[in-house]
Amino acid sequence: MSVRELVVLGTASQVPTRHRNHNGYVLRWDGQGILFDPGEGTQRQMLRAGVAAHDLHRICVTHFHGDHSLGLAGVIQRINLDQVPHPVTAHYPASGQRFFVRLRYATAYRETVDLTEAPVTADGPLAVTPDFTLEARRLSHPVESYGYRLVEPDGRRLLPERLAAHGIKGPDVGRLQREGVLGGVALDAVSEVRRGQRFAFVMDTRLCDGVHALAEGADMLVIESTFLDEDVRLATDHGHLTAGQAAAVARDAGVRHLVLTHFSQRYSDPAAFERQARAAGFDGELSIAQDLTRVPVPKR
Repeated sequence: MSVRELVVLGTASQVPTRHRNHNGYVLRWDGQGILFDPGEGTQRQMLRAGVAAHDLHRICVTHFHGDHSLGLAGVIQRINLDQVPHPVTAHYPASGQRFFVRLRYATAYRETVDLTEAPVTADGPLAVTPDFTLEARRLSHPVESYGYRLVEPDGRRLLPERLAAHGIKGPDVGRLQREGVLGGVALDAVSEVRRGQRFAFVMDTRLCDGVHALAEGADMLVIESTFLDEDVRLATDHGHLTAGQAAAVARDAGVRHLVLTHFSQRYSDPAAFERQARAAGFDGELSIAQDLTRVPVPKR
């Protein structure tokens, strides 16, 4: 059975708290697992959340600030210790190559896994698979930062009433799907386009074109909201978003499920982020991320 969900490992910005670990997010997409921004403590959070090293196929780092990348060393070593049987690909800003190498080889260990380094150099597709295309867009932060977007190919949704009108049933339905035409009836005549799902991951950034491009039409948008709206000047100065800004992006992009995360330790009331997101006019499904929770991707 296919599973599409976000596993939240950590939600703190810069400084962890008693209740919030540094960043870490695993997207489970059918049989694939993508780890985003493994901050310090990610390996232990994976254990607590029931995510194994064998579940990971890609690692995506938005930028090389410690709260988004210091967990790389432990995760990479755990992947090798557990002898993950499949290749793992790591995406990260090319300007941070030296940081990636330092973290990859922070201490001595035995390499047993095919870990491919795939640094990001520009906007555009990073990987094209039969199940999805992984894309990157440049963000606006004091260090080079990229957001990521996963896009499923469009498919077809069969229409029972049209199948019945053409007398197509039973095994013939499968034949039509495989071959595209059956007895002069084309698949297009008995189906409609089912748009592929879209997932977007936006971390440390000011408002910029990349944020809007990543969010456009997303079924799930995971986005930083480090500050509340009254601290918008701090957000802009330090290259971050407020809850209201993030929600306005989601509102304008037609996002179905908005996940706010990456919260400053200065705030003690998570409900304030929800209030400001709603005040900004976002009326879709909304989650204020909490450590060690699972958030399902909206069904197609």
